Amino acid sequence: MVAEPTTFGIEEEFVFLDRETLRPADVAAGAFDTLSALPAWAPITHREFLASQVEHASTVFTSTDAALASLVGFRHELAEEAARLGVTVASVGAPPDAHGFPTVTDLPRYLRIVDEMGGVIADHQIQGLHVHVGVVDHDAGVRALNVTRNWLPLFSALTGNSPIWRGHDTGFESWRNVSQRRWTTTGCPPVFRDGDDYDRRLERLIGIGGMQDQAIIMWNARLSSHLPTIEVRVADAQLEAWSAVLLAALFRALVDCVLDDELGRSAAVQPTPEAAPGPELLNASLMHSAHSGLQGEVLDPVLIELRPAEETLDRCIRVLQPALEAAGDLELAREGVARLLRNGTGAARQRAAFAANGRTGLRELYEPTFAASL
Repeated sequence: MVAEPTTFGIEEEFVFLDRETLRPADVAAGAFDTLSALPAWAPITHREFLASQVEHASTVFTSTDAALASLVGFRHELAEEAARLGVTVASVGAPPDAHGFPTVTDLPRYLRIVDEMGGVIADHQIQGLHVHVGVVDHDAGVRALNVTRNWLPLFSALTGNSPIWRGHDTGFESWRNVSQRRWTTTGCPPVFRDGDDYDRRLERLIGIGGMQDQAIIMWNARLSSHLPTIEVRVADAQLEAWSAVLLAALFRALVDCVLDDELGRSAAVQPTPEAAPGPELLNASLMHSAHSGLQGEVLDPVLIELRPAEETLDRCIRVLQPALEAAGDLELAREGVARLLRNGTGAARQRAAFAANGRTGLRELYEPTFAASL
């Protein structure tokens, strides 16, 4: 079994919003200056692409309890800073309304992206949740990546949180994932032979279609360009910290099942060679999940068939159970999934709040949930 819990980290992107219009508020520089002056927060507070955004790039964890406490602590600090600035801070995949073109953070790399991508940036006003899991080397990372790609539609269905865009219900759970399809590398990554194959093929992309460096590779899962990790990027920013930690627990368990031989023998986390999906099926399933979330059917990552969401989640928890138990996360996973099925995803809750009371309903959802501990 896993001798020591596998390490993981969480990146959350947050957006400041005008309290009345819920359009992005370009106050992130002030918030960054405040938090980066505090020793506890300086190493994990980062500027983001837009002048309305701040990123929390967590420390390295082995415990999901520690992760939850850390995420809630940062969110609490950020909420206090938002109150001082007279704005709302939200953890959503897209703001419910937006200006015609966003204010981009004045850093050379970001300005080059705007020059190269032009009008694509108008709708690239999005926030994601990125989970990193530690791997020993690139070859191990590729082994995990080749399996993770089959689980991306399910992870997307769990984490949709961007249904409202430019003042209208889009009909999608994750409009963020739809918006990202305009970029050069999006959706499901291809299958790679090994770490060398991964590095060689990524290097050939640099300089083509706005791909100025590996950090702009926007597949829904990838190997980190600067850390010894595999990273899943399909998730929208989550209303509450607990659902971010839920994804981290599930993703870590999946990686452990792939890379730990003993766990792998008792956990069938990938399809048979005959059932293995091509990229066209996975990308279609990602669009399906972006639209429907946990309502209706989702692609089962092992059977590679559309199955009812509740049935698929129940079976996948059982598939991942050996690794979840080894990490002490089985109850967290069971309770978190049950909570999502009972109360709805962030997208479902946003849609209900917007239908009931428009922008006011959304603000009344965002503010009390942002730093909630449970």
